[in-house]
Amino acid sequence: MEEDVMSEVATRRAGAREWAGLGLLALPTVLLGLDVTVLYLVLPSMAAALDPSATQTLWIMDAYGFLIAGFLITMGTLGDRIGRRRLLLIGMTAFAAVSVFAAVAPSAELLIGARALLGIAGATLMPSTLSLISNMFPDVRQRAVAIGVWATMFALGMAAGPVVGGALVDTFWWGAAFLLAVPIAMVVLVGARSLLPEHADPQAGRLDLVSVALSLAAILPGIYAVKHLASYGMDAGTAILLIVGAAAGVVFVRRQRRLVSPLLDVTLFADRAFSMALAVLLIGLVGVGGTMYLVTQYLQLVEGLTPFTAGLWMGPPALAMFAAAIGAPLIARRARPGLVMAVMLGLSVIGYALLAGAGTGDAVIVVAGFAFVYLGLGAIAALGTDMVVGAAPAAKSGSAAAMSETVQELGIAVGVALLGSLSTALYAAGMHAPADTSPEVADRLTGSLPGALSVADQVPAEVIEAAQETFTTGVNIASAVAGVAIVAATVLCLVALRHVRPLGADQDVEADPR
Repeated sequence: MEEDVMSEVATRRAGAREWAGLGLLALPTVLLGLDVTVLYLVLPSMAAALDPSATQTLWIMDAYGFLIAGFLITMGTLGDRIGRRRLLLIGMTAFAAVSVFAAVAPSAELLIGARALLGIAGATLMPSTLSLISNMFPDVRQRAVAIGVWATMFALGMAAGPVVGGALVDTFWWGAAFLLAVPIAMVVLVGARSLLPEHADPQAGRLDLVSVALSLAAILPGIYAVKHLASYGMDAGTAILLIVGAAAGVVFVRRQRRLVSPLLDVTLFADRAFSMALAVLLIGLVGVGGTMYLVTQYLQLVEGLTPFTAGLWMGPPALAMFAAAIGAPLIARRARPGLVMAVMLGLSVIGYALLAGAGTGDAVIVVAGFAFVYLGLGAIAALGTDMVVGAAPAAKSGSAAAMSETVQELGIAVGVALLGSLSTALYAAGMHAPADTSPEVADRLTGSLPGALSVADQVPAEVIEAAQETFTTGVNIASAVAGVAIVAATVLCLVALRHVRPLGADQDVEADPR
């Protein structure tokens, strides 16, 4: 009798309430995506109002990402203990309240603090939404499509960030971009009680605060080291940060193995699908994170588009990701997910090849190439995340979801740092100032393309054209390097994930033993 009940639960299909709940969960997901990119356009107006120093500006941009990455594992496990819906509502309320404070922050110091608190609140939202989806859609076919929708909403939010930010800054003031969280939070708080079920792990023990501290000590120095590497190269500070993070990580893993109720169940890594899917997500997000950074710079600095217009040009790639994120799970009902991911990543390689061959004046080719790149992202975001979450028991879905998000955040940070640093180094090596240029102007010309554009009125037009061509060459080479990494991820899908059966195949066998 018990086995019949478990089988019925395992194959129960979601109804109208669950799909409406997915629509509700899409709202905080879009909000988090918007928050990643909206500041890129808001920054100039905000800087004019608050007059931050260069260091303060860096922390305004980075504090959010540092804290959200650092607290994802903690918040995912906390949701398993206190309930995923409860954590979502707490986080949504906190996110809206801190957003209001950020919008009216009178100084750079207070805005940095607000951004840090937004990161902590944001860390409650991603694992909560993803683990709720896992609980609401026990049918593996439906769950894969639902996760595809979830992944796409985040990407659409990122793509819409510059467009929405530009419209709000033009119409109101820089702080209006933060106030987007308020109406979204109100809708989520009103609809959650009726559309979202509560799920928690009744066997979970107390939250181990030592493990929380160790997880922060492992993740935050690593993330900061990546950022430091991008700005200053491999120096003593970067090495120390990496050593501290690695040492804390080793102690963290050892402690988790001893605890009865660990913060992160490290035995999940024994599942090959779980571990290999995380590896594919990491490699894929390194490529996407780095190329997105370079493509958005190319559109604005080489093609001369405004951030608002550049955001509109990123619309086709976002649609490509949407098609892949929804279509890949449907195809994976008939074909093995590892093969589907490999094929879509193969299409991404075409995109990286287009980016590697683009020149100045090739905005259409660049956007088309990035659309191919996004096809691969859509597939691995949907199917890879589904493998990670599906490998974990329902009681540990919050922890698994947090692990998936942590890897993706790390991938984006590493991609921006590595490919951005490579592009910068290639620009510095390839750009030469005219002999009669003053030292100050020469430093700007050879330091970066934004620096060169800042002195465009002091040098001949052909010098700026040479700077744009040199920058584009850096984009070409960085894209080629990323493409090689994606080829490796494609092979990994074919070899290490070939054992994963088509979505729902196990359920079909249970339903029809023949």
